Amino acid sequence: MVNKIWVYLSRLGNAIKRLKRFWWLAIAIIVVISISLGLMGILTAQQPSISHPLASLTEAEINTAVSVIQREKTLSEMAAFPLIALQEPDKEEVLKFTPGKAFGRKVFLAIYERSQNKTYEGIVDLRSKTLSSWKEIPSVQPAIVTSEYELATQVVKADPRWQKAMRRRGITDFDRVKISSWAPGILSQQEEAAGNRLCRSLSYYQGDRWNYYGSPIEGVVATVNLNTGKIVSFVDQGNVPFSKENWNYDLKSLGKLLSPLKVLKLLQPNGKSFQIKDNEVSWQGWKFRYLMHPRSGLALYQVTYDDGKNVRPVLYRASLSEMVVPYGDPDPTWSFRNAFDVGEYNLGLLANTMELGKEIPENGLLLNAVFANEQGEPYKIPGVIGIYERDRGMLWKHYDYNTQRNDVRRSRELVMSMTTAIDNYDYSLNWIFHQDGTLEVQNELTGIVLTQGTAAQAQSEDNPYGRLIAKNIFGVNHQHFFNYRLDFDVDGQANSVMEMNVKALPMDEKNPLGNAIAVAETPLPKETAAVRDLDMKSSREWMIVSADKKNPLGAAPGYMLMPEGNSVFFPVEGSKIRQKAEFATHHLWVTKYKPTELYAGGDYPNQTQPGQGLPKYIADDESLMGEDIVIWYTMGVTHIPRSEDWPVMPVHRVGFKLVPRGFFSRNPAINLPE
Repeated sequence: MVNKIWVYLSRLGNAIKRLKRFWWLAIAIIVVISISLGLMGILTAQQPSISHPLASLTEAEINTAVSVIQREKTLSEMAAFPLIALQEPDKEEVLKFTPGKAFGRKVFLAIYERSQNKTYEGIVDLRSKTLSSWKEIPSVQPAIVTSEYELATQVVKADPRWQKAMRRRGITDFDRVKISSWAPGILSQQEEAAGNRLCRSLSYYQGDRWNYYGSPIEGVVATVNLNTGKIVSFVDQGNVPFSKENWNYDLKSLGKLLSPLKVLKLLQPNGKSFQIKDNEVSWQGWKFRYLMHPRSGLALYQVTYDDGKNVRPVLYRASLSEMVVPYGDPDPTWSFRNAFDVGEYNLGLLANTMELGKEIPENGLLLNAVFANEQGEPYKIPGVIGIYERDRGMLWKHYDYNTQRNDVRRSRELVMSMTTAIDNYDYSLNWIFHQDGTLEVQNELTGIVLTQGTAAQAQSEDNPYGRLIAKNIFGVNHQHFFNYRLDFDVDGQANSVMEMNVKALPMDEKNPLGNAIAVAETPLPKETAAVRDLDMKSSREWMIVSADKKNPLGAAPGYMLMPEGNSVFFPVEGSKIRQKAEFATHHLWVTKYKPTELYAGGDYPNQTQPGQGLPKYIADDESLMGEDIVIWYTMGVTHIPRSEDWPVMPVHRVGFKLVPRGFFSRNPAINLPE
């Protein structure tokens, strides 16, 4: 097309040149048209095409959505956008989508008016550039935004009570103190009644070091009203010694290092085995889409497996739904600390850039993500998603003694990862695809233990709420609970859930040697009956099965949720945090699919009321037999700190697997080439 235009322009120019009086006009026409064509090409290149309903939001789409809100609603200068994300498209529309077909595209925006202490939700239709929904959500507080941390720091450091508390500890240079602010956690009755937007600010002595977490100024907590910019309560329990040691862990500070290991290279000389087109990944029969959600982090959509005959759905959507980190010291300056890291802080927005050869092995690929800040301005984070293949040892093997035949295949895995830093703690979320049809979730916990200042120089039996991890540094007992939302579509949307329990049968005439092991499969028929817990004695697992398909053996094809390490939620019945984080009190919940039910702790866990999220979702007690169902799995870690966790804790891993059971007619990796 361009060549034809230039041929036309050339002929036009030659014709005009014959008119010698107008030679300059020919040049002008050619220049103007050339510039126009060039600009059109540039503009086209700057506007990425949206080819699928689940494509990531672009910077242009974010700008459009915010401009529509600003056009339709009068926002104050203090208005903030705590969350801007792709509005979940209609599931049926996504499942029926074919390339080239028109589809809807909407953006969800949470807007917080700090001066009014009001929260609004808006949905913008990008195709029509209109505000299709706008409503106030009464009595809720969205996630804390960046400017509020800065506001809290200014308010605290300007307060005479705080300054007096610092001088009492010999600190006169306030610039050497770091303020760390938390969502307020457990509220008093007075705080609940007032309904203000609060945060609680802790103080650390930074000195001339960058790692200040080893020097907490213990017993000092300021509660800040973020609406008025004033301190509403201040606690100073008196001087407690804090560590004066340098806990920086850069190479220079550490001094003598261990002898380096010899170089280990991870190479793929023939290139990578996975393919990425837009945000769709294909590898070894697996195909899925991914999105970086500003709240939940790395989420998967439309996970399917090609068994050689059919492309079969497994999951429609899978993501981390919520976290809670309760601390186990009853002291009032600690008992409020119960962080909901997803809903109170927007875990996805706290994701950080990774590096090849560090978080991601050198044979990996780093991908970018687009988010929006609290002003509604889009920005790009480079290298926030990592994807790579890795070796995992043997996949299967058999050595035959008769023929001395040795058949073995090595295991290859595809891993998609993100890392996020939430104040002192760091987390890695990993989706791991196996060649045998298994999908694994593995969370990695690392970072710095939240410390408590103490006069103790040695471990004392008088304080059972943690362990001394260094002189003057006490690590408080705490837990980390993760809830994953798994929207299963095993061979279609009509699914049911079976609970599998194993038991040893008593000795009798049918079992004279007492060796019989029986498994019982029990359907979970309704939502309230599907609130379940792990049971090691019965090796309990859960299976999600197709309600209208049969495998070659006449059984329902399914996927099994196989738990790994886990814990129980230790806060006792009647405790405030147990009421607020009820999702963590059971390992399994099952609900009938509803597009608006996305978060186990509720839409707004910051300063929330009890019973939000999953308890509310199951209140209608809907049927789960042959329905489009969602599995909510909770896994926990109980962390009793140790000296080896200091100053940065080695990675602790926790996860679960989704394993095919009757989904394939044989080992799907049996025909891998050597």
